[in-house]
Amino acid sequence: MDQRVSNLPPPTVYVVDDDDGVRRALAFALDLEGFEVETFESGEALLLHDRLDAAGCLVIDERLPGISGQETLRQLRARQVALPAIFVTSHPKPLMRDAAARAGTPIVEKPLEAETLIATIHQLLRHPAAR
Repeated sequence: MDQRVSNLPPPTVYVVDDDDGVRRALAFALDLEGFEVETFESGEALLLHDRLDAAGCLVIDERLPGISGQETLRQLRARQVALPAIFVTSHPKPLMRDAAARAGTPIVEKPLEAETLIATIHQLLRHPAAR
C-alpha cells in the first residue's frame, strides 16, 4: 500500500480468530503491509467493540467458539455495519459457500497464505460496492 498517495490513515483490518497464533501471525503480516490491525478472540468480543472504522475490513474465522463467523457478520449487518468482510475457514461446506456468495463475502481457505488474504483485502477495499 502506497502511503504517499494519500494522507488518510491506513485502513483497519479487524481479525476475529480463536487461535492466538493465527491472530498474531495475521496481525504481523497485515501490519507489514501497512494496515492498522485489531484482533479479537471471538465474535462476541468483536460485537462488544464500540467503534469499527468504516474504512476497514473484517477477517472472520467461520468456526469460532460461541457464535459463528456467519452469525457475527449477520449481527453486524443488523446493526448497519457495512464493512467488507472475508471469511477464513478450512473445508467450507456448500451451504456456507452459498451463504457467503449471497452476502458477497469471499472465503479464503485455511491454511492461510498471507499473499492471498492480503490480495483479497486490497480487492475489497478498492471495490467496496462489489460486496
